[in-house]
Amino acid sequence: MRLGVLDVGSNTVHLLVVDAHRGAHPTPMHSEKTVLRLAERINARGELGKEGVNDLVRAVESAKESAHRLGCEDLMAFSTSAVREAANAGKVLRKVTEQTGVELQVLTGVEESRLTFLAVRRWFGWSAGKLLVLDIGGGSLEVAMGIDEEPALAESVPLGAGRITRTRFSHDPPTRSELVDTSAWLEEQLADLAKKVTRLGEPDRAVATSKTFRSLARLTGAAPSAAGPRVRRVLTDTALRQLIAFISRMSSADLAQLEGVSSSRAHQLVGGALVAQATMRALSLEVLEICPWALREGVILRRLDHANGTDHTALLTGQGRHE
Repeated sequence: MRLGVLDVGSNTVHLLVVDAHRGAHPTPMHSEKTVLRLAERINARGELGKEGVNDLVRAVESAKESAHRLGCEDLMAFSTSAVREAANAGKVLRKVTEQTGVELQVLTGVEESRLTFLAVRRWFGWSAGKLLVLDIGGGSLEVAMGIDEEPALAESVPLGAGRITRTRFSHDPPTRSELVDTSAWLEEQLADLAKKVTRLGEPDRAVATSKTFRSLARLTGAAPSAAGPRVRRVLTDTALRQLIAFISRMSSADLAQLEGVSSSRAHQLVGGALVAQATMRALSLEVLEICPWALREGVILRRLDHANGTDHTALLTGQGRHE
């Protein structure tokens, strides 16, 4: 079975095509991205502007054509915080459906957290024990923890790398006071979440997913993507602290030149690094292991688990899943 997953995020519209069937390892066959930075195109009224909507329609149509050309039997399309939080989200979604025939399912932050946790659980298996999973997106931070495939805790807080950059920094690179104030503010914001995690006890394995964590790990010495997904990669608190001292003095243009940093996300790297550091501190984590699977893979795995034709809305939200 060839499946396509279309992820409309805060920064990019990403199509992932895989060959897979139930009980098998999904094999990536094609990946393509369109950089839209939708979260940065929300106007003063909280709406996604006309140009942004039109660009989104074109990106979705292009992805749909690619999925058809590549022989996808199914295209699962979803959107996260950028569309979810737009005041005109309903209008945007209707226009996308009317003009492309693709229905975008809006995931809540908690649904993102649960699906990402599923992907990480499947990647590491039952031997990983109790998993703590962190994912930094453009608009939000997802945290999940548990010993089963369904996490005991699934939380989402509005502390994404892009959001922090837009709301906390006025300079490029950020000033010393912006860095200090933001770190202190993040500590306050994470206090309640830290208490919830602590009540569940110590994790057997702490794991991070997402482009932000992968970039931070690469900049601290982890193997490049060319080494393959099964190479063990980690991010330590010590290495992250040293990295922040280095990158926080660089402009986004200079950061874009670093290996492992994409030009479309360079401007929010420092913000993401501060979120990563604050989260590791709040949860008393010294080491995070990087997992190559995340939300998109979680959506695929949920789809394969329900390969009997269950409604896709239920697949993404988890309704009707096997208990």
